Amino acid sequence: MAKKKTTEETVKRRDNPNVMGLRKEVLEQPITETLELNYMPYAMSVIVSRAIPEIDGFKPSHRKLLYTMYKMGLLSGARTKSANIVGQTMKLNPHGDAAIYDTMVRLSRGYGALLHPLVDSKGNFGKVYSRDMAWAASRYTEAKLDGIAGEFFRDIDQDAVDFQDNYDGTLKEPALLPTSFPNVLVSANQGIAVGMASNLCGFNLGEVCDAAIAYMKDPEVDLLTVLKAPDFSTGGQLLYDGAEMANIYRTGRGSFKVRCKWRYLKEGNLIEIYEIPYTTTTEAIIDKVSELIKTGKIKEIADMRDETDLNGLKLTIDLKRGTDPDKLMQKLCRATPLQDSFPCNFNILIAGMPRVMGVGEILSEWIAWRTDCVRRRVYYTLKKREEKLHLLKGLKKILLDIDRAIKIIRETEEDAEVIPNLMIGFGIDNVQAEYVAEIKLRNINKEYILKRVEETSQLEEEIADLKDLVNSHKRIQKVIAAELEAVKKKYAAPRRTEILYEYESAQEVDLTAEVEDYPVHVFVSREGYFKKITPQSLRMSGEQKYKEGDGPSLHYETTNRDELLVFTDRQQCYKARLADFDDAKASLLGDYLPTKLGMDQGETVKFVCLTGDYSAHLLFFFQNGKVARVEMAGYQTQTKRKRLTGAYSDKSPLVTAMVLVQDKEVAIHSTDTRCLIFHTASLAPKTTRNTQGVNVLSLKGKHTVAGAEFLEESRIANPARFRGRSLPASGALLRQEDYASENQITL
Repeated sequence: MAKKKTTEETVKRRDNPNVMGLRKEVLEQPITETLELNYMPYAMSVIVSRAIPEIDGFKPSHRKLLYTMYKMGLLSGARTKSANIVGQTMKLNPHGDAAIYDTMVRLSRGYGALLHPLVDSKGNFGKVYSRDMAWAASRYTEAKLDGIAGEFFRDIDQDAVDFQDNYDGTLKEPALLPTSFPNVLVSANQGIAVGMASNLCGFNLGEVCDAAIAYMKDPEVDLLTVLKAPDFSTGGQLLYDGAEMANIYRTGRGSFKVRCKWRYLKEGNLIEIYEIPYTTTTEAIIDKVSELIKTGKIKEIADMRDETDLNGLKLTIDLKRGTDPDKLMQKLCRATPLQDSFPCNFNILIAGMPRVMGVGEILSEWIAWRTDCVRRRVYYTLKKREEKLHLLKGLKKILLDIDRAIKIIRETEEDAEVIPNLMIGFGIDNVQAEYVAEIKLRNINKEYILKRVEETSQLEEEIADLKDLVNSHKRIQKVIAAELEAVKKKYAAPRRTEILYEYESAQEVDLTAEVEDYPVHVFVSREGYFKKITPQSLRMSGEQKYKEGDGPSLHYETTNRDELLVFTDRQQCYKARLADFDDAKASLLGDYLPTKLGMDQGETVKFVCLTGDYSAHLLFFFQNGKVARVEMAGYQTQTKRKRLTGAYSDKSPLVTAMVLVQDKEVAIHSTDTRCLIFHTASLAPKTTRNTQGVNVLSLKGKHTVAGAEFLEESRIANPARFRGRSLPASGALLRQEDYASENQITL
């Protein structure tokens, strides 16, 4: 299918040359061609040149910034204004000063997003754990490269990596930085491209170095024994799941949970939270806790405030008297970002192609790439040594007759003939002759020349060793291992994120123990209004209040820990805890269930019941005369789902439903005033919720089921006339004398 593409060009109107008008040309272009020519280049550019990190652990924006700072001499020099760094970086990265400065902020020590910051910052750089703490403008802050950045540039001038042109071809920049340790696993990184994303967590530097060395020795090594788990700059506690962590290490995908660290201070009856998950902020936590307090779901907190200062992060919670801090923190971890998940997606560019890899694959790729870097560096050194040896061999030849060399130079009339004459006189090449000719007059003494010649044998040994190193894979791996050991010794730091191997999950806490237990009366109106009233309040209240045209439908006596099942006209069931509803008064209308439970537009309540211990059965009566008996246990889910679809059969409209605790007789009525009494023991219970049931009442013509009730609740005086010998049955017609008198005394 073709899509029309409209272009506008401005032309002068013929009738008035002073007025500008628009002429539209409609060009037809296939949508596939538009995608191929316009969208695909953009998508590939975002994936390859912007959002996805490469094997050195950097995106292009990171690499350009760090290389610019290195060329500015900020690895060993003093700090300079951040605005100066941003301006210089624009020679390589023309995306704007704000984007460059944001990149610098994330790499800085002040911001604290990385386990090992790459930028040594001075001034306000914000905080990774704060959403609203803005960093100062680049004209106010100062920065330089941190010491560990030296590990990225040690080999940069020794042909270890390729260089490429910048955007306008005026400068050269490295395609990758020759990192001497697997920075891709140490520095946390994330990016969103077109159609794919990347989310890399950080690992402890010492553990990463050990893992790389162990992997070089044995690619089949169990990395979990060396690289225990991810590590985050914000600390916290990692809830260790061995199976899930092994899956992440193997596939590069998965998630794990991190929770906060806190302490209880008995003196002030308060809780101090001093480390939070890497994926959240203090503002998000406070906002969520405030919401829980306002809705009444958390009643144990008197006050919560942010007391973060120069000493670090601190959230303080004042507790009400008698509050159990452990139970409160379990509730907060379950309901707020104080416990959060980190989703892993180890998507990395390898040779320009995005690949999702496990930790073992990443180490394998990094080792192969680093091996190539070291080999190129050694080859560069080898060539330099060979060039020097070549010059010294030429110098050794003139050692035999220095006077002759001087004579050749003095007797040469033209300057251009000096080099050729030396080449002929001593049998040396052009490079050697140039070197000899450039020797200073003071250096033609024997002592200087002998010292230079003595270097020859040492150079020959060194060159032989370098040649062996270039061609030996094992020796290069030993060099890499030695460098990793040196990095570990110099920069490794203790873990910040504690690993909890044995822990009590917030989801495993007994929620009923947290809910206050007391007797309540539950009232539900015909239109779906719900009230939960305590016995004391009910005794003190007057008449129940309902909307005009509404009235009572159901009344239960239970406790506050019970659960509620609400069935609607769309075969859906909504679950709720009575504790989620506020205590009401008889004089109030109560909560409107469709709104409170978030029902769909136009959905109405058909039946409401309490679950108890889920041991009862439910009876569903349909218009076509069928009755379904379903075990209530079928509505008890392991997860915390609030809505169940397919709660009952949709083959015929639901007339009514009732809870069956034990088998008893039921009276079912039809629209033609017929009644049938049957015993529920004749109905087999079903485990499937949407069962159609069995045919109980035989209907004639267009008549349908009108209602049903337990026999003990009906006013039928002579039930024997309405009992059927077998099901289905048509029942008998109801007469006036079949109803018991209102004044009849009954047992």
